[in-house]
Amino acid sequence: MAILYKVARDTPILIASNREESFDRPTQHPKIQSGTPRTVCGIDRKAGGTWMGVNQRGMVAAVTNRKKKDVPADPRSRGLLCRELLNSRSAKEAAQYAAEELATGAYAGANYVCIDLDYGAVVYGGDKIEIVELTPALHVLTDGDLDDLNDPRQDYVRRMLRLHTLDSSVAFLAVASRAFSRKPDNAGRRGIVRAGGDYGTVSSTLLALSGKISQAVLQYAPGPPSEHTYDDLSALLRQVLSADKNRRKNQPNGNNGSSDKPEENRADGKNRKNKKQQ
Repeated sequence: MAILYKVARDTPILIASNREESFDRPTQHPKIQSGTPRTVCGIDRKAGGTWMGVNQRGMVAAVTNRKKKDVPADPRSRGLLCRELLNSRSAKEAAQYAAEELATGAYAGANYVCIDLDYGAVVYGGDKIEIVELTPALHVLTDGDLDDLNDPRQDYVRRMLRLHTLDSSVAFLAVASRAFSRKPDNAGRRGIVRAGGDYGTVSSTLLALSGKISQAVLQYAPGPPSEHTYDDLSALLRQVLSADKNRRKNQPNGNNGSSDKPEENRADGKNRKNKKQQ
């Protein structure tokens, strides 16, 4: 995953991400999900969770795997927690909730990305629980720490993206779509897409969020982007973001919706958790 945060002109959130999973794991492509708040995300049909989504408040939640020594015998789905984070009113609230949940020890290793226009963080859920806030910069994440200079895959992505001036969403999306579609060379190096065997790159997502709903972009490749073109799902994303705009417009006396209590959102997540979907 590459995150260009608060750098590009007029587009503070730019993300490119390849999902790596078992090729035979059933998946529902991103669509608008029922419930409140409205969200657009894909669904893992095996466990019911998601790997990345955006809610109507413009908050992004995503999860990647992370190495961890002590994994519980029957871990709870990491994707379910990612989907619950989309109930949050803000990225800061989501990050705090993710850290609290990971501290229970109920999950296999994971990194949770929580970002909105005001705040961004990656929550480490491996052998340590830590919230690492994003600074305005280009960040890269795999299955370890953010911006790990010793990670060759991160280094390759970083060098590929920095060959260009990423000063706009158009520039970032064009460069990232090419970089994240790169297949390894004959030696198995210098590539982003993982293929072969039972596990590898199963999809790719490009995302752009700004203060203007009309400029929001969501593109999704339903397979390795080296073999599949990106479908434009921006209309779905803009419809979800418009739901929050309409909600604020309909609040009496200019209320901005602060009556939505974080505790209620968390309780909703707990209720879903109690179903023990795995």
